[in-house]
Amino acid sequence: MTGPTPFDDRYDEPDQLRDQLRRLLRHRVLIALGILLGLLGGLALALQRANTYTATSEVLVRSTTDPFGAVGVSADNQVSMSTEQRIAASAAVAHGAARLLGRPDSQAGTLGARVRVTNPMKSQVLRFEFTAREADRAARGANAFAEAYLVDRKVRNDAAVQRATHALEQQMAVLNQRLAQDQLERAAAKPATQNQLYSLQKKVLDIRARDTDGGDIVRRAQAPALPVGPGPRTLLALGLVLGLLLGIVLAWVRSALDTRVRSVGEVRDALGAPVFGILPSDDGGDDALLTVGRTVSPRTEAYRALAFRLRQIGGAAGLGRMLVVAPRRADAAEDVAANLAAALTEEGGEVVLVDAAPDTSGLAAHLPLMPYEPSAGEDGFPAGVLVDADAAGSFAFTTTGRTGPYLRAAEAERTVSEADSSAIVVTGPFLGQADALAVAQRVDGVIVVADLNGTRRDDLRKMQELIGCSGGHILGAVLDTGRPRRRLRALFRRRKNGPTSPVDTATMDLPLLDGTLTVSRR
Repeated sequence: MTGPTPFDDRYDEPDQLRDQLRRLLRHRVLIALGILLGLLGGLALALQRANTYTATSEVLVRSTTDPFGAVGVSADNQVSMSTEQRIAASAAVAHGAARLLGRPDSQAGTLGARVRVTNPMKSQVLRFEFTAREADRAARGANAFAEAYLVDRKVRNDAAVQRATHALEQQMAVLNQRLAQDQLERAAAKPATQNQLYSLQKKVLDIRARDTDGGDIVRRAQAPALPVGPGPRTLLALGLVLGLLLGIVLAWVRSALDTRVRSVGEVRDALGAPVFGILPSDDGGDDALLTVGRTVSPRTEAYRALAFRLRQIGGAAGLGRMLVVAPRRADAAEDVAANLAAALTEEGGEVVLVDAAPDTSGLAAHLPLMPYEPSAGEDGFPAGVLVDADAAGSFAFTTTGRTGPYLRAAEAERTVSEADSSAIVVTGPFLGQADALAVAQRVDGVIVVADLNGTRRDDLRKMQELIGCSGGHILGAVLDTGRPRRRLRALFRRRKNGPTSPVDTATMDLPLLDGTLTVSRR
C-alpha cells in the first residue's frame, strides 16, 4: 500500500509564531470583548473626568523665630514642613475653609476629601490642590483652604506669644512687688533686681514685636480652562490598548484551556494516523445528506478527492471493508460514508453501504432510496434497495436490523466478507454505543470523522486506545469544518414527519444482512 497523497494543510503551519497567532485569532469574540471593555472603560473615565477641575494655590510658610537671633540654623529647620503639611490637611483647617466658603460645618469633611496638600522638596511652600465639578468652585476652594491655613497658623502663633509673654509678665509682677516693698521700707533698690526687670520687659517687647502672620499666599488659584487629566482621545486610545491586551490575555487563557482539536497536527498526534482530507464548510449548498452526483460544490469535490486517496491506499487489492465512525456525532459519519460510497461508485467501483446503527431508519430516512426488482435473467443487484446517486450511479444499501450490538457486528462481518465489492460500514457514535467497537474488530480499517473545532483531543485518544487494544486498525481521519444546517437537522432528526427520500422508507422492507449480497457496476 502507498501512503496518502499530501495536500495543502492551511491549519498546520510549521512556524510556531504563526501557529500561536492563529490560536489566538480563533477566539476573536474574546479579543473583541476585551477591546469593547477597554473602550467602555476609557469612555467612562473620559466622561467622569470631563467635569472635573483642579485649581492650585501655594503658601509660603514663614518662620516665627527671629531671623537675626537664629544664627547657624537653616530655614528648613526653623519650620517643620511635615508637621505643617499635616496641620494644613486637618479638620480644623477644613472647618475654617467651610466657613470662608459659606458652607455649614457638616460639609467640612467633604471639602477636606477634595483637597490635596503637598510640599515640594527643599522648600517652605505648601501647595493646595482642590478638585471640584466646576472651575470657579475649584479656584475658590483652593484659595479658601490657603487662607484658612494662614488664619489657623496665625491663631496658633498668637497663642504661643500669649503663653510666652504671660510667663514673663508673672516674673515681672514679682519683681515689681519686690521693688515697691523696697521703696516703702526706704531701702535702696537693688540694681540687680532693676536690671532683671528691664531684661524681662525687653523680652516681652521682642516677643510681641515678632510677626505672627505665619506665611503669605504666593500663588492664588485661578479657574482652570481645561479639565484635569488627559483628554477624551487619550483616554479612549489608552482604553483601546488596554482592552486589546485584555482580549489577548483572555484568548490565550481560553486557548490554553481548550481541549478541542484545532489543526491537522493535533488530530494526527491524538490518533497516530494520517489525515486524508479536510471537508470545507458548505453553508450555501444543498442541505441533503447525499451531495455527490447531485450538486457541485467544494465539499462535493473534497469527497471525490477523499475517494481517490483511499483508492491509492488500497492499491490493486481494493478498499476492502471500512468502518466510518465519529467519536460523538453520528450524523458526521453518515455524511462521509454516504458521499464516499457515491464517489467510489462514480469512479466505477462496486460499493455496498451498511448501516450497523441500532436505529435502522436513521440513515435510510435521509437517503434517496429506491426499490429494485431485477428482470428475469438479469445479473447484478438482487432484489432489495439501492441508493440513487443520480449522475454518480447507484449503490447497494442494507442494514443489520435491531439485534444486539455484537450480533449486528457479526452479521455485518459475514455479509461484507461475502460481498463482491467494497463495503463501507457506518455505526452510531463510537464513544456512545458498543456497536462501533464490535464492528471495528471485524473490518480492515477504520476512518475517524473528526469535527474541527468541535471534537476533543481526549475523545480521539480514547478511540485510538480502544481500537488498538481491540485489534482494530485506524486507517486515517477526515476533518469536517462543519455544516451548521446539517447539525441543526440532526438535533431534530427524530421530530421530522416523513423521510426526505423520494421513497417512503417507513413502509419499505429494508434488506437485513442474512445472506450473500452481490452488486454490479452501474
